[in-house]
Amino acid sequence: MDEEIRQLQKRFEELAARADGRGRYTYTQFLTLAEQDVLQKQARSLATTFQWMGGYEAAERRLACFGREEHMGYPAESPVQCVMIAPANKKFAGELGHRDFLGSLMGLGIKRQLLGDIQIVEGTGYLFCLEEIAPYICDNLTSVGRTTVHCEVCTPPEKLCEPPEPTELVVASERLDALIAAVWRLSRSDAQELLEKGMVFIDGRMVESPAHNLREGDVISVRHQGRFRYEGTLRETKKGRLRVSVRIY
Repeated sequence: MDEEIRQLQKRFEELAARADGRGRYTYTQFLTLAEQDVLQKQARSLATTFQWMGGYEAAERRLACFGREEHMGYPAESPVQCVMIAPANKKFAGELGHRDFLGSLMGLGIKRQLLGDIQIVEGTGYLFCLEEIAPYICDNLTSVGRTTVHCEVCTPPEKLCEPPEPTELVVASERLDALIAAVWRLSRSDAQELLEKGMVFIDGRMVESPAHNLREGDVISVRHQGRFRYEGTLRETKKGRLRVSVRIY
């Protein structure tokens, strides 16, 4: 087993044991999809259960909170805050993408583990981060690319908390490779290659089987492609194919 994975598993064991032994919630930092997969495979062997927190329901980068409410006697509080990163003057702002926001944050020397998802709504970035780093970001992030910005902690806009509008697709089956190919207009062989490379996750768990049948509500994340939520089959077409519904983030 890779040494990095062993160290990660040991850290999860320590956090779970500490929460169970001291009666206080413990938290990881933000985890990648691959790290979430490690934790989910390890879950049954841990001293206590955990829940995911990412700042909003559809978050991809999430942290794990260890501890059970019935044991602690109170509900867990999320250590995640949302920071709005808005152009000082939208009229003169350049078109900013995810890489622009992330690059500027990395330029401040911030560790990636302290930062969750970055969503962009109408030219404004919304960063989910650990509350401990939010004041530093607000005080020090003054530009993204060549665009001057101002930052403040905020409540996530409703648009982020609402799922995207459904999209209908026609596929041969509910197989995972068929849905991935249809959502991103790839060939089935390209979709299967993504699976073979360990780049596909369902609700944070790595899936490598092209024949995996999706269930309603599954959230599929594909590295370097994006995410979608499977809403289920609507009906069968006259040619025996399936018309399905997905929500693409």
